[in-house]
Amino acid sequence: MQNGDGNHAVAKALALAPLIRAHADEAERLRHLPAPVARAFAEAGLYRVGAAKSIHGAEADPQTQIRVIEAVSRADGSAGWNLMIGIETFELIAPGFTGRCPELIADPLTIMASSTAAVGRAEREGDGWRVSGRWPFVSGIHNAQLFGATVRRHDGDGEVDGGNRYAVVPAGEFEIIDTWRVSGLRGSGSHDVRLDEVFVPDARIIAPLGGASEEPPRPKLPLGNRLAYNKAAVALGIARAGVDAFVELATRKRPRFTSLTLRERPFAQRAIAHAEARLLGARAALLELATQCWDTVVAQEAVPKRDRALFHIVAVDAARAAAEVVDLLCEAAGTTANRQGEALERIARDVRVVRQHATVAPHSMEQAGQTLLGLESGSFALHSP
Repeated sequence: MQNGDGNHAVAKALALAPLIRAHADEAERLRHLPAPVARAFAEAGLYRVGAAKSIHGAEADPQTQIRVIEAVSRADGSAGWNLMIGIETFELIAPGFTGRCPELIADPLTIMASSTAAVGRAEREGDGWRVSGRWPFVSGIHNAQLFGATVRRHDGDGEVDGGNRYAVVPAGEFEIIDTWRVSGLRGSGSHDVRLDEVFVPDARIIAPLGGASEEPPRPKLPLGNRLAYNKAAVALGIARAGVDAFVELATRKRPRFTSLTLRERPFAQRAIAHAEARLLGARAALLELATQCWDTVVAQEAVPKRDRALFHIVAVDAARAAAEVVDLLCEAAGTTANRQGEALERIARDVRVVRQHATVAPHSMEQAGQTLLGLESGSFALHSP
């Protein structure tokens, strides 16, 4: 995607901010993304911003994806997470529909959810498979017409070679289990899904995550990096919302036992300055490594192991920076930041959840550090194709 097209995608995301904010409280109450927001994402083509043009995608570069997710997450963290997972689903799983069941995603308004957090069982039956299992963390499932369930195929007593696959199941054939009772990112709707001996035709068993071949092949970053930078983008957007909320609060709040507003106090002034420095630095590093590695794959070269590690480091650090920024601002805001109904209260809950995801969790730093020191790392993020 050219820069002008990328700016157009970001503009679409920014234009949806009023709608997203208008439904943010409802998302908290429902514990999933309200339908008008999901529909708006689909109509704007945001779920497919990173997908191939053959499936109504925009084939956006990583920098554009980061900025789109960041813009939506600034309006509401749960909405940003929901969009981010949708983008990954269409970029990494939907290519497997080609040559198998393309009609299922021919409508550009079709929304798909998926889960890699568990592996179900698919038993051979005639010209298809009987699929059973339970999959957690299926963000966006309430708005999805399709569910992609990670499965292993079995024929008789033996397992079919080829590893994991996705079984694609339409709405009405899967059951949503109400499990997403959480504090942070409550509106993302990351509930469980259950299948109980659902028949799936063989044509709807598609390639695993990032495993589909494309004709002609498109430039692609290593899978581990792709999974990490999108999570970091959510965190950066939430932290930027934290800065916005703090500035608004500091303008109106007059702390007790002082005649000064919060913004007139040196402690608050230092807090906002340090927050901006940390946030801008982390964001710049992420975009710089995204550009550097993207230029490498566009030139049809493999991303060196060291660059993979550095890219992952800055993604993990961006998530950490976002949490640090929000903590700093909440400290300066005082007890107001802990009151329900205040923007900082929800922001503080949301941003911490991002760091808990395996792709940007703190332990990834050690694994990346092993690579920088010339040691062998067993990290999926650093060795995935």
